[in-house]
Amino acid sequence: MAVNIIPSFLSSSTFFANAPEGNNMMRTLMFFGIVLVFFYLILWRPEQKRRKKMNSQRDSLKAGDRVTAMGILGDVVEIKDSTVVLKMYDGAKIEVLKQAISQVQQPQEKKQAAPSVSTPEEATSK
Repeated sequence: MAVNIIPSFLSSSTFFANAPEGNNMMRTLMFFGIVLVFFYLILWRPEQKRRKKMNSQRDSLKAGDRVTAMGILGDVVEIKDSTVVLKMYDGAKIEVLKQAISQVQQPQEKKQAAPSVSTPEEATSK
């Protein structure tokens, strides 16, 4: 007693009976083309832009810039071919690879004073 596991509407003879033979190949090629365009526009292109921007920031490093490398904050002291020497808050110096730098902040000449916060009483009296 053989049990037919595949329903009759999914069998190859009835499922593909109405489809033209050359149309399947064209649909497959169109599907792959759409997938490639999707990956290019959504994944590859933005990543290339981000990488290009980060490389230009790393190339424009100069002494005094504040950088983040692997979660470590420091000021650039010396720039070598493929590494950068950072000075930490406590004065310690470490050498990290340029590729490890994830964020570059330009040095601020003067630190701005924090704006004063007024209390609700001061706001109503004005």
